Amino acid sequence: MVKDLEESKESFDFNDEKFLYHIRELISLAGSKPESFEGELITQMIQNSLKFLRDKHDIWQLKLVTRALKEMRYAYGIFNKYSRDKSISIFGSARTPEDHPDYLAAKAFSHLIADHGWKCITGAADGIMKAGHEGATEENAFGLSIKLPFETPLNSIIAGNPRLITFRYFFTRKLMFLSHSDAVAAFPGGVGTMDELFEVLTLMQTGKTNIIPVVLLEGKNGQYWKEWERYLEEHLLANGWISPEDKSFYYIAGSPEDGMRHVKHFYNRYHSSRYVRDDLVIRITKPLTSEQIQLLNSKFGSLCKEGDIHAAEPYNEETDHLDLPRIAFTHTKKHFGIVRQLIDQINDFK
Repeated sequence: MVKDLEESKESFDFNDEKFLYHIRELISLAGSKPESFEGELITQMIQNSLKFLRDKHDIWQLKLVTRALKEMRYAYGIFNKYSRDKSISIFGSARTPEDHPDYLAAKAFSHLIADHGWKCITGAADGIMKAGHEGATEENAFGLSIKLPFETPLNSIIAGNPRLITFRYFFTRKLMFLSHSDAVAAFPGGVGTMDELFEVLTLMQTGKTNIIPVVLLEGKNGQYWKEWERYLEEHLLANGWISPEDKSFYYIAGSPEDGMRHVKHFYNRYHSSRYVRDDLVIRITKPLTSEQIQLLNSKFGSLCKEGDIHAAEPYNEETDHLDLPRIAFTHTKKHFGIVRQLIDQINDFK
């Protein structure tokens, strides 16, 4: 009988209409509409969950997938309560003393961010992360903690905060950092800080995430980021392993005030963007003149796979920000550093 059961699992069609009927029944019992797009996505999730039984994954793999799904569901639920607020993720060392110039700069920067109505997301530990929460104050703080066998797990400011989320896995934690950040600020740190920073830069360079401002800050007279940039120029850029425009993805700020100005300027006229098939649609807060669009074409026409950069109405596939003006073009899906420069040009227009 056990053998027959195993054979039935291997041959079972999870798209069978009788099987789908029961899934749809469950979705209805949960209070949703099976025929909706939401219902279709949940149907696929249930199908894929049951396929784990057929594919004979081991218990460790099942635990990982289950825990990761739980972490993502819970974290998204917390963030969705504050989805209208702009947020910045602050990265940096957990070992930075509270009297260090980097700590004081992080505290000052996060205070400026909070004054402009932004939420501050950090890893919830001490050092730069505590400075970010201290400057932003408790009501503007999000903490994305990670279970580690060393380091202080939580700083005293975020402990007990309803916007504190604890993760088992780095990959789910980094997903939440990036999917809820409208900007990133990085302060000097170790391997973890570099991991987080290069993750952001890689995803923007490859077009796998939205382009956002990335500011690199440190205390007065610090040389950390200049030395970091020198390494990039002498080893990565000189060998052709990155392109000159990739340097557009980050900005080394001279002070907390300079960093805040850079973040604000990114959203001076630019609002957001998304792809509709091969077209990159850029939403802006104020329409561009024909002369300004002509300038964009002369400077950034190489980004177009075909056609040109032009003013556009909302696409049928779009459901949000329909009131905003737009420009659009069929993108080559290359040279995202130049797309960053295009956004800068849009924001520079008077």
